Amino acid sequence: MKEKRLAVVNEALCAACGACEEACPRKAIRVVHGVTARVDAGRCVGCGRCASFCPADNIRMEARA
Repeated sequence: MKEKRLAVVNEALCAACGACEEACPRKAIRVVHGVTARVDAGRCVGCGRCASFCPADNIRMEARA
């Protein structure tokens, strides 16, 4: 069985460019107040598209707790 994953943003280093927001097919990640990206864990399906599109490499995929 495949392990379920969740996108996690390093908010301290996020450039708030919006690339992840555009890449997410579930609209699970949003740039908040032009400052940082945040993930809605309830919508995130762990596909990894946001992480692959992040130009700063600040999103990692982690196992869900």
